[in-house]
Amino acid sequence: MDLGASMGGSGGTAGPGTHSGGDDGDGGWHGADEDSAEAVPDCMPGFCDRGNYDVFVYPTVTADDLVSFRPVGPSIDNEPSGFAVVGLPTNVYAAASEQNMAGELLGHEVAVRFVPVGFEFDYGDGTTSSSTTGGAPWDAQGSPQFTPTDTGHTYDARGTYIVTATVVYDASVDWGHGWRPVVGAVRAQSTGHPVEVLEARTALVERSCAESPRGPGC
Repeated sequence: MDLGASMGGSGGTAGPGTHSGGDDGDGGWHGADEDSAEAVPDCMPGFCDRGNYDVFVYPTVTADDLVSFRPVGPSIDNEPSGFAVVGLPTNVYAAASEQNMAGELLGHEVAVRFVPVGFEFDYGDGTTSSSTTGGAPWDAQGSPQFTPTDTGHTYDARGTYIVTATVVYDASVDWGHGWRPVVGAVRAQSTGHPVEVLEARTALVERSCAESPRGPGC
């Protein structure tokens, strides 16, 4: 029995375990096709099933940025309403409440909240004061008339004075992810409230005005 083997030429078929390639004309052999290279994944393992997220960076907001969000000023009154007596306390009081607004700020939709935290009073005679509250009428405080109060004032001379109150607000903004504080305070002033200050005089007389209509002080 003759045993023999033939070497595959250009027309032969490569056997198992051999590399297929072509002669480049200089006796060299090319490697495997590029299509057989391992594919590169589109995402890192372990992150392929995660979605994309939008990251929102909260801008720093100051009171000066809230130009288009202006809360209303407080109401103001005094007792006796519109009048006062030289040398006697008059009770001045103001009121303001929390306010909420919506609009656009720095290119984003936003909600703005104003919370009153203090009051500043100008009594029109060069005297001012401040308080954490706006005060209240004498009856609400359980006090008789002409009792000194934290927000009241005593005038030294007669005349008409324009009294104003300014409410101090703490502001905060909500971009849709909870309230964040605003740097600085926001102030809103009341309209001017005129107070006419009068003098009250007493005189010791023999008869009352009913008995003597032309008597002193009648």
